[in-house]
Amino acid sequence: MSNPSELAARAAELRVQIREHNYRYHVLGEPIITDVEYDRLFFELAALENEHPELRTPDSPTQQVGGELSSDLPKIRHAAPILSLSNAFTIEEVRAWRDRIAKLLPPDTRLDYVVEPKFDGLTLVVTYEHGVLTLGATRGNGDEGDDVTQNVRTVKTIPNRIPVNPDGPKPPKRLVVRGEILFLKDDFKSVNEKQIELGLPRYVNARNTASGSLKQKDPRITAERPLTTFIYSIVSAEGQVPQTQWEMLNYLRDMGFLVSEESRHFDDFEAMTDYLAGFVEKRDSLPYEIDGLVVKVNSKLVFDELGVVGKDPRGATAFKFPSQEATTKLLGVESFVGRTGVLTPTAVLEPVFLSGVTVKQASLHNYDLIAEKDIRIGDRVVVKRSGDVIPYVIGPVVAARTGDELPILPPATCPTCGSPIARDEGEVAYYCTNPACPERIARNIEYFVSRGALDIVGLGERGVRLLLEKGLIADEADLFTLKAEDLMGLEGFAEKKVQNLLDSIRAAKDRPLARLVGALGIRGVGGVTADLLVKRYHTLDTIASLSEDELQTNDGIGPNLAGAIVEWFAQPRNRQLIEKLRMVGLRLHEEAQELHSDKLTGLTFVMTGTLPTLKREDAEAMIMQHGGKITGSVSKKTSYVVAGESPGSKLTKAQSLGVPILDEAGLLALLNDGQ
Repeated sequence: MSNPSELAARAAELRVQIREHNYRYHVLGEPIITDVEYDRLFFELAALENEHPELRTPDSPTQQVGGELSSDLPKIRHAAPILSLSNAFTIEEVRAWRDRIAKLLPPDTRLDYVVEPKFDGLTLVVTYEHGVLTLGATRGNGDEGDDVTQNVRTVKTIPNRIPVNPDGPKPPKRLVVRGEILFLKDDFKSVNEKQIELGLPRYVNARNTASGSLKQKDPRITAERPLTTFIYSIVSAEGQVPQTQWEMLNYLRDMGFLVSEESRHFDDFEAMTDYLAGFVEKRDSLPYEIDGLVVKVNSKLVFDELGVVGKDPRGATAFKFPSQEATTKLLGVESFVGRTGVLTPTAVLEPVFLSGVTVKQASLHNYDLIAEKDIRIGDRVVVKRSGDVIPYVIGPVVAARTGDELPILPPATCPTCGSPIARDEGEVAYYCTNPACPERIARNIEYFVSRGALDIVGLGERGVRLLLEKGLIADEADLFTLKAEDLMGLEGFAEKKVQNLLDSIRAAKDRPLARLVGALGIRGVGGVTADLLVKRYHTLDTIASLSEDELQTNDGIGPNLAGAIVEWFAQPRNRQLIEKLRMVGLRLHEEAQELHSDKLTGLTFVMTGTLPTLKREDAEAMIMQHGGKITGSVSKKTSYVVAGESPGSKLTKAQSLGVPILDEAGLLALLNDGQ
């Protein structure tokens, strides 16, 4: 076969056959030829393309073996925001979600739903131009992600050209789809078996391993990993696509994408919730890991009409499964000293594999809870881990006791400095009484430089402890006297990093006073209390001079907190610290805040999550400038919760209490019109 047209025709025919066999093997699980026969077709195509490079196309199956990649991953801006999801942990919360969105729609709107697995993998966004794969990207921050196009081409369940079947639907001019890349359970097991055979450490977490595999600099490494990708939505399209989620899933399946067979369509809400409740027991039988189910409004028109709150579409929610639990032996208890001196008891466990990680330690919360649950050293205990939450001990398995178990008592002295341990009346926490405790100092400086405090970039826990060890700092104020020559030559401190750190330290001198007060390590004083004190008293010297009675005239400051504030400022070391901060040029005063209007007077706000454009402190300042009040916890008396990206439990509590929720746009609208 030497005729160029015949060679081109044969290459095209081989590509069609190989794509079909890839689809049957990797997606349908129904191969119709043997591996040897497949290899013959593949090698014939590869030989043709090697001898005649002009025949090679970007979407050829031979390109799935991978090529070279640059040393870093460039960024790709997504065609549309790749949104996250709100969470529901109970059927009641799913019902509350349905009720919330129903209020935003015309009364006669009839909703139907699609339920899909919530894969425990890595989000992937893939772009096709005229049916050919042109871009592959991770979710990243939702607006832009890492360019992993070359690696995506190596994943067998992602077609390089659509439709896979020539008789399938004609693709739009441009189609951007979203899915999840992961390891099937058996494939991950095989990967670890290969690791063991090579004498390498086994991988522990399938999701992290999938992420690392996708982001390899060399696509040939990605090609060796048996990754699987399920596609579940269309991000954007230039052309006609289905207008319901259920039709969209079938459309994607017809295009040749791997789509979960566990997805279901429901016209009846109660039938849907029954399915959710019953699926919890089924999750372990699936060939892949999931951490819940996603519920979506089926109609794209209604879904789009509902809009977005923060970065969560209102038309969908994730029903999260109960956290994973396991039992293991409690070998001992260690107490760690925090920045305010509070002791945190931590369980030392017989290692147990739980939710994808090996757990050796778990939180015991506090000593009162230990006593209340009668947890003892030597007990068989139930350990719980939910998502990325720190594992914690639920309680003992009393029936497993042998009689050799020992009670757990709070230490009498600090495990770091040996100073006496104290406890205020009515308080849960035990704490080290020594303000100069080395661990307290280290922890407090770590917090002082953190993003939530003075935001000194480039100096984390390791850097702080190195500076302390070298005697370059003894307290927070010493950070502002550091020079380049002090830092150059230290491990991890290159010239560029040193300059950036010194620039960040200089910038920190001008942080608002409330940030400084919250960063000092006064027991019980967080951002909200610091804002309250600065708003009323304006200078650090005034705050330092207040009596307990004066402090208690402020909402939210009771006798214990007032006592802790007075005690902190009474310590000679802390008074010396304030003078040193004054000498190095930090702002110890704040101008009285001008009230722009009283339109928010009487309204109480709680902030949670990260807003798209506003810094939290700026948003809080705007609220207070219009007479509003900021508090740290949600209650029935809360007027509004302002929620951004990655909101915490405050949002969940607000939803359960029916407290109105605002995104950034809603807050700005409230400030602008006062409604």
